[in-house]
Amino acid sequence: MIQELKKFIEQLSEQEAKSLLLQHFLQIQLLEKKSYTESEFTENMKKKYQELLQYSSKQKQQPYHTIHIVFGDSTAGSLKIALPSDEKVIRFSDLFSIGPVNQLHTEEGLKQRKKWLFLHINLDEETTHTYIEEFIQTLSEIKAIPEHIPIYIWTANNAHEQIGARFVLQILKEKKNDIRLLNISTAFQHLWPNIIPVHTGELGHDKLNRIYKTYKNEQPLTEQLRNKLAEEWGKLSKTTEVLRIWKDDQIKSVPENYFDTFIIEQLRYLHNKQTKPDFMKSARLIGEVLGSSEQYVGDAFFEYRVRELILQGIFEIEGVPKAMRFYSVKLKGVF
Repeated sequence: MIQELKKFIEQLSEQEAKSLLLQHFLQIQLLEKKSYTESEFTENMKKKYQELLQYSSKQKQQPYHTIHIVFGDSTAGSLKIALPSDEKVIRFSDLFSIGPVNQLHTEEGLKQRKKWLFLHINLDEETTHTYIEEFIQTLSEIKAIPEHIPIYIWTANNAHEQIGARFVLQILKEKKNDIRLLNISTAFQHLWPNIIPVHTGELGHDKLNRIYKTYKNEQPLTEQLRNKLAEEWGKLSKTTEVLRIWKDDQIKSVPENYFDTFIIEQLRYLHNKQTKPDFMKSARLIGEVLGSSEQYVGDAFFEYRVRELILQGIFEIEGVPKAMRFYSVKLKGVF
């Protein structure tokens, strides 16, 4: 059993492993805050362990009769646990709200996107090296879906997943599959109206499972709506901006420095909480920005903008900005 579990964990992607680890840490945090008892914590950990074993065993089962397409490794990891064994998850390990999407469906567009990400976003070496290969592999998997298999595209009210959904619908434009959009933002308005997740990757497998069971039998997208969303991708693929947000139920391209003022305000807010304003880890600032933003552009983009604010002389730096944990920042002139 130990060897089998070890083998399964080794097969997880880095992001899937991080997602599982984050969920465990969040449970520990809740325990420390007395949100539930130690016995409840223990039972919950045992439950997650059993689910992991079940997921490991069902990986070998074929064939699939349903396909789910998601945008992010965290979402993919949770959804794989939530679904029956004969339903497959295909994921894009990317963040479509940032970086160029101009002609992304072409080889040249993909190369330009990789170049921008390499020049501006702190990605690990393996991700940079395999980016195009993995993207093309995902495209191939989607194009190879047999036309009798129903497809679910998971999305939410953010630019990243809305762009991803339109991109996929363009890829599937000539396919005859039944295609359904599962919008978790809409689902939460009915199932958990007091909670507003920014993106699907925030959800655990239990909520994903509940949403799927509740909405899996909704009517497929009409041909008219499929064509409309695919045409919207066509317009997006002609844009040259590198940042997009979700506003007024639409994807909107905005200037690259759109969040800079917001980031500065968050740092000033954190300085005001200090006894004596001083340097603080950039990770602390970026965490505050992430927690306060209603948009989903990812911590790596915010970290890129922090580095730009340093270059502009608005922030001072202490340390080396090779990753957010290695350096600290403060507003220039704050003592």
